Amino acid sequence: MTGEKKKFKAPPPVADINVTPMVDVMLVMLIIFMVITPMLSKGVSVDMAKTKNPIAMQAADKSDAIVCAITRDGKTWLGTTQTNPEDMPAKVKDMLTNRLDHTVFVKADQRARYERVVDVVDNLRAAGVDQLGLLTEQIQEKGAPAPGAPAEAPAAK
Repeated sequence: MTGEKKKFKAPPPVADINVTPMVDVMLVMLIIFMVITPMLSKGVSVDMAKTKNPIAMQAADKSDAIVCAITRDGKTWLGTTQTNPEDMPAKVKDMLTNRLDHTVFVKADQRARYERVVDVVDNLRAAGVDQLGLLTEQIQEKGAPAPGAPAEAPAAK
């Protein structure tokens, strides 16, 4: 028996699919997208004026909305491109061709010079803009529930 070798049989093939690596990759992708998505803000970030009763403008959040921004230091932006206010009418006219809605949204930093905002509005009107939307933020009052949050019921005595 010393010269005899035992032959081991290989185990039968497993027909189940191993999904663990796929789940790992999907979780990593989910985390990456969750981190990156807030950074994909549209246009230039400005500290907008705060108002008590703003009018909701859902059209400003659309991907094809035309948004002009005025920063604190007086720079003007058309979408994500820095533009001189004098050059805006030609560019906006090109953007408004073949569109039914001729609405342009303006968001200005609350510390921007009023003169710069007026220049942008004048140049947009010269471009044939029918509707102008001035974007603001709502003031969050202390003690008031956040918009969409359920109001607390008074405590029973």
